[in-house]
Amino acid sequence: MNDTEVVVAGAGPIGLTAAIELRRRGVSCRVVDPLLEPPQYAKAVGIQPRTLEVFEGMGLLRQVLDAAIRLRGQILYINGAEVARIELSMPPDVPFEFVGLPQYETERILRDHLTSLGTTIERGTRLVTFEQNDDGVRAVLSRADGEETVRARYLVGCDGAHSVVRKKLGLTFEGAAFDEQYMLGDVELDWSLPHGYGVRSMHQTDGVTDDLLVCIPLPGRRRYRISMLVPDALASAAASEDSIEHGFESGRKPELSQLQAVLDRLAPEPTQASELRWSSAFRISHRIVDSYSRGTVFVAGDAAHIHPPTGAQGMNTGIQDAHNLAWKLALAVQGDAAAGLLDSYDAERRPVGEEVVGRTVRSAREGIGADSTDPDYVIRREAQLLIDYRDSPIVAKTGSDEPQPKAGSRAPDVPGLTRDVVTFDVRLFALLGRINHTILIYADDTTTATDLRELEQLAAAATGAAHGHLDAYLIVTPQADVGETMLPLVRDTAGSFARSYRARHGSVFVIRPDGYLGFARRTAGGADVTNYLKSTFR
Repeated sequence: MNDTEVVVAGAGPIGLTAAIELRRRGVSCRVVDPLLEPPQYAKAVGIQPRTLEVFEGMGLLRQVLDAAIRLRGQILYINGAEVARIELSMPPDVPFEFVGLPQYETERILRDHLTSLGTTIERGTRLVTFEQNDDGVRAVLSRADGEETVRARYLVGCDGAHSVVRKKLGLTFEGAAFDEQYMLGDVELDWSLPHGYGVRSMHQTDGVTDDLLVCIPLPGRRRYRISMLVPDALASAAASEDSIEHGFESGRKPELSQLQAVLDRLAPEPTQASELRWSSAFRISHRIVDSYSRGTVFVAGDAAHIHPPTGAQGMNTGIQDAHNLAWKLALAVQGDAAAGLLDSYDAERRPVGEEVVGRTVRSAREGIGADSTDPDYVIRREAQLLIDYRDSPIVAKTGSDEPQPKAGSRAPDVPGLTRDVVTFDVRLFALLGRINHTILIYADDTTTATDLRELEQLAAAATGAAHGHLDAYLIVTPQADVGETMLPLVRDTAGSFARSYRARHGSVFVIRPDGYLGFARRTAGGADVTNYLKSTFR
């Protein structure tokens, strides 16, 4: 019997994210995957601005940006005519744009980082079964040389659409499959379309789409991931109602000539496809589990939700599932979690999964943004910047008169901060350690010595309530006389923090490790903050 604190089933981007975030917090884990080698195909190719914020906090932003391509927009064609051009430019308050990166590259970056943290993926190792008991989980692992039983506190199933963890846990996975079948390939195209723009080209008869071509830029010269409807000669039998037909099918590999035939029909200008790296046929289902956890076992990513790839929502949603769960698991392992903290994973992430499944199904039929006339709303939603946990049991309730941003929303990043010793301006997110919670206390020019002592006492009480898992900063106006403070001091030199957070003297904000506001009050006392922290910390 071998012991570990967490077993992570699945070494895709979701399992790797979970394992990295656990290891960064000192939690031991074993990552198992039945594949002997990591896949070398691009299941997912888009990374959202919100996920780039996550990667920045994990210490991976440089590696991701070095390998990625900026996605600038998409050009839409119907029956050969350009009908729309969507620009993927983010509003100035958002630090990152959309990027394209093949999933195998994302996994390589995550895998290398996990290795640097002292954890190696156990390949060729399959989770066979498990049972829960008073001590946690006993998992049976199978390798070529036999079986092994592992005792762990928790088990996280990141093992994909056909998840063993989900099935053994007895979760339902309600939904259906698309009738359409698709094929895709990774190719070079010799056309003259602008760099970094995707293409969606449709043929319609009486307003109904009967032929489709989607091309998404990849890093490299003129490389694209192209997808299209499967020709009759390559189509497979219809899926049964109960089967989960989702993802690539290794037995059906389109030839370059079959991909070229669709390009000849639908490409906006004559183009020749070449350098086929790989191809596959695939099917799409849309399903979601009835619960993201039972007892000490959790599911994340495709094990919990599957849906069309429209808008590159799948991998990004799964990464953020794992990111949400891992800091909570770490507190539980360390004995510092409040009784209901782990229940908040399902409470927060399942509504997100339900919304993404519903929206991507609609977008696959009608197009991204067809349900709104507000382009700013659509771009922020697709960038996953509008996710909100205001109804979470571990988020402080705020009154209707409290301005935005409120508790539960994503914490805005802001530029233009300064601090002693650092000669360049500092972004707010650059201050955050991303392992602990962070409390930000705001003070203005009216601050007195008495005010300062009270604010320092508030920070000390909050740190104690969080058992030390909290970093504190005093953010002040440029002229505030607080030079003798015992707190780390940051000046809002450009006024951007006060504007973005609607901060006034005595405002208090608590940012969770996943970048969401757990507490946001413009007038707050120490008891308000410590009472909120009791929902997270024992």
